[in-house]
Amino acid sequence: MDGLTLYDHPESGNSHKVRLLLSLLNIDYTLVFKDIHKGETRTPEFLALNPAGRIPVLQLADNRTLPESNAILWYLAEGTGFIPTDRWERARVLAWMMFEQYQHEPTVAVARFWCHHLEMTQERKAQLAEKHVKGYEALAALDTQLLRSDWLVGSNPSIADIALYSYTSVAQEGGFDLSKFTNIQLWLDRIAALPGFIPMEPWTE
Repeated sequence: MDGLTLYDHPESGNSHKVRLLLSLLNIDYTLVFKDIHKGETRTPEFLALNPAGRIPVLQLADNRTLPESNAILWYLAEGTGFIPTDRWERARVLAWMMFEQYQHEPTVAVARFWCHHLEMTQERKAQLAEKHVKGYEALAALDTQLLRSDWLVGSNPSIADIALYSYTSVAQEGGFDLSKFTNIQLWLDRIAALPGFIPMEPWTE
């Protein structure tokens, strides 16, 4: 894959998961950071790349653009060991990626964003408490699966693991205590040991 450009923001776990897979696959690309806090994803130029105004966006050499982090993971991993060939396991990978977007990211990732970017009013604190309840439920489900197997699907790492790694690895920045989840901690270590691994950078003020 030649001529790839990734539009990204360094604080975003959705962006990091794409960078992580690119690094694990040893794929060269051009990285373009867009500051979401300064409205750089709301300019006419960026909206021409992704009308939804969100990062990450992968641009191909022929200028086609692909938004949505998990769609990008699937595109990049097609034909590699990060997507199983077995039909059932492929469906299970998709199931975990949907879990990440519908149960994990809206709680674990959103709590992290709130803790660093929003004023903690009494109302917001109550909402954050709800995020923690749902987030711990998502983490518990993840931990339970990792009790059964080293990886989320099959006997090798897949893009299901990549999709869930980034925001899980910095969950403590949203007020979550990962010490409760031994299996998640061991899984994080296994991913960090993969050749080409790059970490999710901690939040910097």
